[in-house]
Amino acid sequence: MGTLWTPDGEHRVGGDEQDRDTAVPGQPPLSAVGDDGNDDDEPEYTEEQIEQMRQLEEKLAQTPASVVVANHAYGLFELAALHLGRRPPNFEQAQLAIDAMGVLVEGLGDRLGDHARQLQDGLTQLRLAFVQVRGAAENPPDA
Repeated sequence: MGTLWTPDGEHRVGGDEQDRDTAVPGQPPLSAVGDDGNDDDEPEYTEEQIEQMRQLEEKLAQTPASVVVANHAYGLFELAALHLGRRPPNFEQAQLAIDAMGVLVEGLGDRLGDHARQLQDGLTQLRLAFVQVRGAAENPPDA
């Protein structure tokens, strides 16, 4: 079972019920995508599941890309904060998430629309938190 992200959140797709002969008009059957000749590894979808995926895809297509990209940047913020909050902190993973967020936020700037300023502020906060947490880990207070 997988998920598909939309602005309304994650939606589950796929499942236990399978209908291998179901095809989407105008598109290759989902079972043909990535065909490596091994039928055991290929997903099978019911008509209902295909329709659900089609509706979610349409909703995503109607959402401005700036909103979707900003959402991914927020996810990177959360990922970095998660790794900084671990005991002990995972600095390597936090730094990767912070750097990835920086590439998006600084690279796209105002193209992120209404989210640009908030994301830049969040990036700055993460960078400061990284320095503070790393400093505390390298120089623990005397007990």
